[in-house]
Amino acid sequence: MVEAIIPEETREAVRLLDQRLLPWEERYLTVREAQDTAEAIRQMAVRGAPAIGIAAAYGLALHMGRRKGLPLPDRRRAFREAYRLLAESRPTAVNLFWALRRLAQVWEAYGEGERPGAVDALWEEARRLHEEDRQQNRRIGQQGAEALWAYLRGRGAVQEGGRIAVYTHCNTGSLATGGYGTAFSILRQLWQEGRLSHVYAGETRPRFQGGRLTAWELQKEGIPFTVVVDSAAGALMAQGKVQAVVVGADRIARNGDVANKIGTYTLAVLAKAHGIPFVVAAPTSTLDGDTPTGEAIPIEERDPEEVQGKEPCRYLAPGAPVWNPAFDVTPASLVTLWITEKGSVKPPFSSNPLSL
Repeated sequence: MVEAIIPEETREAVRLLDQRLLPWEERYLTVREAQDTAEAIRQMAVRGAPAIGIAAAYGLALHMGRRKGLPLPDRRRAFREAYRLLAESRPTAVNLFWALRRLAQVWEAYGEGERPGAVDALWEEARRLHEEDRQQNRRIGQQGAEALWAYLRGRGAVQEGGRIAVYTHCNTGSLATGGYGTAFSILRQLWQEGRLSHVYAGETRPRFQGGRLTAWELQKEGIPFTVVVDSAAGALMAQGKVQAVVVGADRIARNGDVANKIGTYTLAVLAKAHGIPFVVAAPTSTLDGDTPTGEAIPIEERDPEEVQGKEPCRYLAPGAPVWNPAFDVTPASLVTLWITEKGSVKPPFSSNPLSL
């Protein structure tokens, strides 16, 4: 299994697999404090909501580890500045803020750095977040595979001993998490159980996370797959080649609306039109009970150059204006199942997802 985030035992650095270079080159970036971690998140060297949160937690712990010797007022100021910098790196993924809040609670418990051991406690909390995510991912796969299979069997869409083909979008595997994956974890589980025949991976324009990253992970797992152009999803469903759509999420509002990679909403509409279950898989840290609906979720807009291309490979007419949102919002009414490590859940979601 791919390790996208590798903390060094010295507690002085973390290595991040640079996902901008995949699948052509496997190279790790080394980050040592908040600034370079935030830049890696902004530039999508590390991406995927759970992975962003984990990386930010390590970045904050690393930052304070390098400032152990500062006077207490300066240490406290450094924490606040690092927290703000990391929180501003990407606005949509709620896991980022959830992870930073976890470390802030530890910092406060140690008198905002006044008590001995505060920096070590930050690092331990980051490691705990990382390991928790790995375990949650595995449970998401188990719970999701069982819930999806029960749903399909209950509607006569699959027979005992049968297998299904699943459409997925963006990348939700080990690269996007602390390990194992969210929606990808369900695919792994179905494959291990002999219930998965094929995966259709949408290319996921404009950065091609499906065609580059999901395809790369599927190859490593030996799971049969086909990459399809995003705009071909409807034709594929109309031909009866897809029995379920399984995606991840960057934020799920209290009412169940889902913010995920741009193109997810389109897939949900198509799935509804073709009577195909639309499944969203995410850890409970992605549930944002403090955000009432999808309308309140901030949607990141990225550089038009991602769509325009760079010289000498320009894709668009010169001067053509571009709208490049990184995410869209899928209304809860289009979601069939919300899967977390606690199983299938239904909105409204509490502001404390641990209460599920």
